[in-house]
Amino acid sequence: MSDFDALQTRYQQYRQMYGLKQRRESFADWPFRDDCECTPEKMAEAGFVYNPGANDPDVAICFFCMLELEGWEPHDNPWDEHNKRSPECAFLCKMKNRDFLDLTVAEFMAFEKERLKIFMRKSFHVKMACLRDEMDKLLVKLEAMKDSLLPKEKK
Repeated sequence: MSDFDALQTRYQQYRQMYGLKQRRESFADWPFRDDCECTPEKMAEAGFVYNPGANDPDVAICFFCMLELEGWEPHDNPWDEHNKRSPECAFLCKMKNRDFLDLTVAEFMAFEKERLKIFMRKSFHVKMACLRDEMDKLLVKLEAMKDSLLPKEKK
């Protein structure tokens, strides 16, 4: 699956993660439990969804701003870590100690609009990175062609 496909899949799946219960349930196999700052409850309250990888068993992603964090330590505070790395996240700024069920339809739609803008911005960056990679490969091929077409210098 390409980076863009993964991003698009997350965007669609995370639409279901507005509810605290759904986010909390994603942490069923989370490695940190009791006596930790980053318990499943606290992670979900801070907007994170558990999304482990084959080599990264502690990856958590904000369902809203799609901030991806790994390397969690038992003393890490999810709200603080989220705020350090994505201080402009609308979920982080406006939803602490609030429930999405309390939002008006207009407020919810404004949140969804912001989430879509974030997705589009991240998608653009992923596509641009792919384009740069393809251009680099093409440049290497063109350089090789140029070298094969130029006459060899005599010594």
